[in-house]
Amino acid sequence: MAKQKIVLAYSGGLDTSVILAWLKETYDAEVIAFTADIGQKEELDGLEEKALKTGASKVYIDDLREEFAADFIYPMFQAGAMYEGQYLLGTSIARPLIAKRMVEIARKEGATAIAHGATGKGNDQVRFELGVAALAPDIEVIAPWRNAQFRDQFPGRAEMIAYAQQHGIDVTATAAKSYSMDRNLLHISFESGALEDPWFDATAASNQDMYVLSVSPEEAPDQAEYVELAFEQGDCVSINGERLNPLQVMEALNELGGKHGIGRIDMVENRFVGMKSRGVYETPGGTVLFHAHRVMESLTMDREVMNLRDSLITRYSTLVYNGFWFAPERLCLQALVTESQKNVTGTVRVKLYKGNIMTAGVKSPVSLYNPDIATMEADPSQAYNQDDATGFIQLNALRLKVSAGVQGK
Repeated sequence: MAKQKIVLAYSGGLDTSVILAWLKETYDAEVIAFTADIGQKEELDGLEEKALKTGASKVYIDDLREEFAADFIYPMFQAGAMYEGQYLLGTSIARPLIAKRMVEIARKEGATAIAHGATGKGNDQVRFELGVAALAPDIEVIAPWRNAQFRDQFPGRAEMIAYAQQHGIDVTATAAKSYSMDRNLLHISFESGALEDPWFDATAASNQDMYVLSVSPEEAPDQAEYVELAFEQGDCVSINGERLNPLQVMEALNELGGKHGIGRIDMVENRFVGMKSRGVYETPGGTVLFHAHRVMESLTMDREVMNLRDSLITRYSTLVYNGFWFAPERLCLQALVTESQKNVTGTVRVKLYKGNIMTAGVKSPVSLYNPDIATMEADPSQAYNQDDATGFIQLNALRLKVSAGVQGK
């Protein structure tokens, strides 16, 4: 009788390395390791060999960077998504793509279950499992950190390190690791360890070795740099006149933004599971793109369309953060967002300097800004009659006057 097949979301770190061996041992199963290349760079080096040595029957390391940029990051940025006013959802938006590909591999390999190494306290467990539920409700999900037997066996990192050593698993982790890191094309997140104290100063010079994508604003160049971003229907399609695909745009902006110390955020956020957590994020390219996109919209998007879209930003952002990327309500919102972006076309010029992004010009062939109408000088077009404002103000003031009269009584 063929063994059960389990597809494991595998990073090569201590947790998923131990989980790989534990799944094989506990379930007497064939474990297929899957790693999504979504921009981790050197973190992917040697993963296939390591997974096979740890006991995987097969390893998938799939380059999903282009799909990630074009089908996940870009649509989310068109929506203006930002969680709790700061977080550009770098980790959140990667999880549905990983879940999607795991389901595809499970179907291809005839696997009946998928597994992940997300803890029972975090958001990622929800994001992975809601994605699988939406795409393949018949596939079982195994979450070892929610398994009492697993937690009893591994109450701390010391036990995991000892288990790895006993099973010949090569891990570089130590019990004194100061923080955890998650990297992809959009950002890097840092949490746990010393960062669990919200008074810990992540900007201090002594802590700068933590950062990967950016220099500190203090160490950024003393000379500002101008960058031009061209948009077509809400998507950035070129930088400084060079035509680029979404992946190339993100890579180029990460380099430019990181060079100038842009995109560092330190925040305490509300997890979906109910607790607050502190995270430090580096999102250099995404921060530049988010700023430029908003500037482009200011010139080309109808006021009421923008108000409607903006009224949905909190809802949209929460859906992404909580793992509802494949939910019908997110797809419905996305259709509205796509419609809103039809005229978001033109060029934005920004100036990057020591952690700051300054707008330095915007133009568009479909601009809604008419200087003849907006001018403080005589209006050559006669499109706006200032006398009309009298009736406009009187009508809008009517309810206020009535209310004032009632209050006066």
